[in-house]
Amino acid sequence: MREDKLSLLKVVWIFSFIGFLTVFSYFRILPGLFPSQRPVDPDIITGEFDAKNTVGEYLGNRVISYDAGSMSLARVLGANDSLKRIEVDLTNQKLYAYEGSTKVYDFLISSGKWYPTPTGTFHIWGKFRYTKMSGGNPLLHTYYYLPNVPYVMFFSNDKVAASRGFSLHGTYWHNNFGRPMSHGCVNMKNDEAEMLYYWSQPSTGDKRSIRASADDPGTEIVIYGEAPKE
Repeated sequence: MREDKLSLLKVVWIFSFIGFLTVFSYFRILPGLFPSQRPVDPDIITGEFDAKNTVGEYLGNRVISYDAGSMSLARVLGANDSLKRIEVDLTNQKLYAYEGSTKVYDFLISSGKWYPTPTGTFHIWGKFRYTKMSGGNPLLHTYYYLPNVPYVMFFSNDKVAASRGFSLHGTYWHNNFGRPMSHGCVNMKNDEAEMLYYWSQPSTGDKRSIRASADDPGTEIVIYGEAPKE
């Protein structure tokens, strides 16, 4: 009888251990195999619209990108560019743009839900009219493939490398702003992302892409707070 109980306990322990490994793999190992955002190579992004690749996928749903056409919005000079800064309030899911102490923009955003948006002080290292983004985890149903993401403003600092691909950008695959919806980036409405894109540094002029330089540095971005849990 005692041996039967020991055998039963061994079976229970084995199945419990297998269950633990399954849960651990699902939530710890698998997400690492499928990053929130595939690495970005700054040298190969063109900023051009890809007319041959317009169909994307977001959380199992088919989405279609579109070309907004040539932009006629002139860059807003406003204050001295060195006085411009962007603040992202994760707690309230808001973005504010300032010229000195004057607030010029106040927008709803969607920050990271499946992967946290990093906090700290950053600078825009590059701006691209369009680019492709993909990542997530098919097994966790967070996979996304998004061609022609518009008005992309990539940011980085000495702790978060440019290759991580974090950015502020327009959004055509959801309209649920004010709630976390992204894989780490800051989602914005397309028209508001457009305004911020042309207001911020570095200046794009008529180009489809631009990288920050010593002569034309990127606007500072300060990200703070904690996104709501959903």
